[in-house]
Formats: sequence, structure tokens, C-alpha cells
Amino acid sequence: MSAPVTVAITRTVVPGHREEMLAWIRAGSALASRFDGFLGHGWVRPAADSQEWHMLYRFADEASLAAWEASPQRAWWLGAAQGLVGEARVERRTGIEGWFDRPVTTDVQDLRPAPPAPPRWKQMGVIFLVFFPLSLAVNWLGKEYLSDWLLPVRVLVSVLVMTPVMTYLALPWMTRRLEWWLHGEPPPWRRVSPVDR
Repeated sequence: MSAPVTVAITRTVVPGHREEMLAWIRAGSALASRFDGFLGHGWVRPAADSQEWHMLYRFADEASLAAWEASPQRAWWLGAAQGLVGEARVERRTGIEGWFDRPVTTDVQDLRPAPPAPPRWKQMGVIFLVFFPLSLAVNWLGKEYLSDWLLPVRVLVSVLVMTPVMTYLALPWMTRRLEWWLHGEPPPWRRVSPVDR
């Protein structure tokens, strides 16, 4: 199971082409949103007159991101900006820094605004729900099987086991299950479909 992946891209735009850039953004966002695993997007500019545009998009896992990145739709979209847009930097984020944040949109009024990141106390609650049982299990196993080892070695082994399990499995799994709570939405079993209204 792969964790969600956030891709951050800094693009430079030829001066005086703001409207073309906005149209290009809309087209790319509409195309990406049709792909399985698409979780959201956003655009940020440091200032109204900046030639730098920072793009964020997020997919549920590496496979769905790879499907978008290898698609003919994305190739067409990138080709449509030849001579207008340059790519300055690309960064992929998985793990703890991408668990709770949602991309934020500014300067593009017609894109769907994303809710803010959940409160820290909710983030702490989700981490506790994962860390406590995992820590309990690893410490119990360590006592059973590593009791003769020196304490620093036992702690090192437990950290080496828990860190990847939390980062790539347990915390992404728990975050997906509690996303409704993190972002103040009704639980899945209480949501009313448009048909039932």
C-alpha cells in the first residue's frame, strides 16, 4: 500500500500572459481531476506580478500519480504551453509532511478553495491512535525477544521498525479513515446523498 503523494512544481511564465496561464491551469486541473486517485490541486503565486507560479497536486498513491504523469492528456496539456511556461523545480512529498496539509489556492478565484489544514490537536490525536498501539506492540515484542540486548540497541531496533511502519502504512491508513473528522465533515455513515434529499 502506497501513501498519498503530493507533487510541488515551480513554473515560470513569460511576462504579460496571466490570462493564458489561468486558462492553462483550468485545463490541466480539469484533466487531472478525471483520473482515479486524484485528491486535489492548488496554485500559488508569491505576488500578483510574479512570474513564478507554484503548483500542487496530490494523488492517492504512486500508481495513480504515474497513470496521470504518463497519460496522453497530460502530454497534450504540457505541450499546449510550449513557449509560455517553463519548469523550474519539481518536488515530491510523501510521509509526515504530506499527511495533513491540503493544497491551498490563491490568486485563481474560480478554482475550488481547499479547506485549511486540520487543527494541531486533531493531528496529534491521529498520531496518538497510531503510535500508542504500535509502540505497545513493538515494546512487548522487544521484551519477549530482545530482553538480553542493551537498552540503546533495543530502542534503536524498535525505532527502525516503527518509523517505516508509521510513515508508509499505519499513519496514512488511519488518516484516510479519519479524514472526515480531521476536516470537520460528517462521518461517512451520516452523509446524505443528493438522491435522498
